[in-house]
Amino acid sequence: MKNKIVWSLLTLPRRFRARRSYKDRLFRTIFRDKKELLSLYNAINGTHYTNPDHLEVRTLEDAVYLGYKNDLSFLISNTLNLYEHQSTNNPNMPLRGLIYFTDMLKAYVEEKGYNIYSSKLIPLPVPLYIVFYNGTDEKPDKTEWKLSDAFADSMRDEAALECTAVVLNINEGHNQALMEKCRSLEGYSYFVACVRRNLEWGVELDEAIDHAIDECIENDKIADILVKNRAEVKNMLLTDFDEKKYRKMLIRDSRAEGLAIGRSEGKSEATATLNELNKRLFEDGRLDDLNRSWNDPDFQEQLLKEYKLHR
Repeated sequence: MKNKIVWSLLTLPRRFRARRSYKDRLFRTIFRDKKELLSLYNAINGTHYTNPDHLEVRTLEDAVYLGYKNDLSFLISNTLNLYEHQSTNNPNMPLRGLIYFTDMLKAYVEEKGYNIYSSKLIPLPVPLYIVFYNGTDEKPDKTEWKLSDAFADSMRDEAALECTAVVLNINEGHNQALMEKCRSLEGYSYFVACVRRNLEWGVELDEAIDHAIDECIENDKIADILVKNRAEVKNMLLTDFDEKKYRKMLIRDSRAEGLAIGRSEGKSEATATLNELNKRLFEDGRLDDLNRSWNDPDFQEQLLKEYKLHR
């Protein structure tokens, strides 16, 4: 290869307690591996780079963000690639991308020794932003969110800024061509689907993870990661939800709350709807919202609308 490929994986510090689910944590773990990251990049861009040793991994410690943390970002050839994972519908991703890119480009200019006050044009890498979505809302294989969508219609054409997030649905059954090119992404999608099915059947999270790991190993889905690091992976996933006792209490209380409200309304549909809401909040790691919804009817109705659930 004539020119060395330089990638930069930037890890931004957390300023607040993050609400992340097992899906996000596993995604970042898989694709922090240089070989897997290169495979993912090749699958998305139709390239065939083969040497993961050309990745240069660094951390950015002095950035200040409001609790945001980008998952994967790297510089290859003449593009600056930012990859993020999302399990909730968030049209503000372009704004997050703008914040990330601003800081990354600042670091890039400083590293290269460029002078922004120079009369010469500074050559910059092209920013590319991919969001991997695997929430429960129905979405097409590919959508685009733009920063300008948030601007007033009357001034949109005059806006000085734009940032586009390309959203790829990586739920099971979507983007099959991409999955075939990146087996780890396909295995990850399969694993998430397994955990979800187990949770829907009423299995508690720790058992749901165990069953999903067994099924993935049996079907050779990210089996190498799961066989070698089974205990570590399971422990990593469980620690997203505080202590085991607290997680079990939340499941028990959420079910009890759903049943109680359902009985008071005299409708079995209400029970099913609230149980579904509680399950989704718990699955997405939104424990604070789950607790608040039990005592705040207005907020509960807001969450029902957000998840497109109706009583």
